[in-house]
Amino acid sequence: MIRRLCVIGVGLIGGSLALALRRAGHCGQIVGAGRHAATLERALALGVIDGYDLDLAQAVAGADMVVLAVPMGAMAEVMAAIRDHLASDAILTDVGSAKGAVVQTARAVFGALPPTLVPGHPVAGTENSGVEAAFPELFQGRRVILTPTEASSPAAIAAVRAMWEAAGAVVEEMDAHTHDQMLAATSHLPHVVAFALMHTLAQMDAQSEVLRYAAGGFRDFTRIASSDPVMWRDICLTNAPALLDTLDRFRADLDELTRAIAAGDGARLETVFREAKRTRDAFRH
Repeated sequence: MIRRLCVIGVGLIGGSLALALRRAGHCGQIVGAGRHAATLERALALGVIDGYDLDLAQAVAGADMVVLAVPMGAMAEVMAAIRDHLASDAILTDVGSAKGAVVQTARAVFGALPPTLVPGHPVAGTENSGVEAAFPELFQGRRVILTPTEASSPAAIAAVRAMWEAAGAVVEEMDAHTHDQMLAATSHLPHVVAFALMHTLAQMDAQSEVLRYAAGGFRDFTRIASSDPVMWRDICLTNAPALLDTLDRFRADLDELTRAIAAGDGARLETVFREAKRTRDAFRH
């Protein structure tokens, strides 16, 4: 059980984790921290946290578990602010979507990877953001991927695993490189495509008319374009190598489809579509 949990960044993910752990009785006091007093006041009013501090050094004082739920671009600044104020046995984890960047940042900020650091990534979320969108069932039955470093202690790994399991998640472990490659394909690329499609439509003269005729499939496909732009900007930049490789593969497939359409090659289109359907149907089942 966590005695004092400090969540830095009380939004959808951080807030939902706090609510899930409170409901499970897995932690005592929950302290929030961040830049904006109004957000933290709202989290307090909603019962997500028990108190807060705008001073990160003060917020982590006495905490035995610290969760960084901030955009990837803020990780270095936050780590630097709390580095000298963490208890010696305080476990540090995060919810970032690019794990290689978290490990690299921690090594740079701390000088060496702390044995109490266990990077993590809950593969869960919605297109909504902010503490108002938080709910305790967010992680129920969803995967959380831990990417322990070579320095992570068994005790720290076990504590972070126990935390996520208490929140209802299914916990898996893998190395940071594998995580970043997989998430680039299954999460980061779809978000980039959805953002790009909506940006394309936004530039069309008849934008309002086009969207009037959008059906359910369009709404389902583009739902994730409502996600937090700052968060996704940072994810794209911090996982750039893996994402660029995936974008190159996707671009090549788009070029092939473009050539098939231009050539009137229905057989090739059907082959690609059948392969895609077979893959998607297998995933669904």
